[in-house]
Amino acid sequence: MRIGMGYDIHRLVEHRPLILAGVTIPSERGEDAHSDGDVLLHALIDALLGAIAQGDIGTHYPPSDPKWKNVSSRKLLRETLERVTAAGFKPGNIDCTVILEKPKLGPFRESIRASLQEDLQIPLDCISFKAKTKEKQDATGKDLAIEALATVLLLPL
Repeated sequence: MRIGMGYDIHRLVEHRPLILAGVTIPSERGEDAHSDGDVLLHALIDALLGAIAQGDIGTHYPPSDPKWKNVSSRKLLRETLERVTAAGFKPGNIDCTVILEKPKLGPFRESIRASLQEDLQIPLDCISFKAKTKEKQDATGKDLAIEALATVLLLPL
């Protein structure tokens, strides 16, 4: 078995969609990023790559490469899952947390989990998603940023 942990943070800006696990969340602002900015999938990709000791998202999908401009993070996740499989593993379960002041993410919990299940091809009861706030502390708490944490357990094929 292998365990990986991932983290990501993005500034929130106007005129960008807020996307989490491929689900567009109604919001006046979204993630500022080279790709689509899906902070949750970026943290999950880092966790997957970390579990197989193959670096991080920036190593494989650098923001300096125009190839990745506005790319769907779900595409990056699928490519990362191919790396995981090539290394002899598959996801067993994941635990994810998104930290954001607003909008509230509770109403989108099941849509986010369903999207993760579709991409990861693991049972829904192996996918945990939590939403937290920073209680108005630091940049995320002042509604200037969004953060995500992800932990993944990989099982041998």
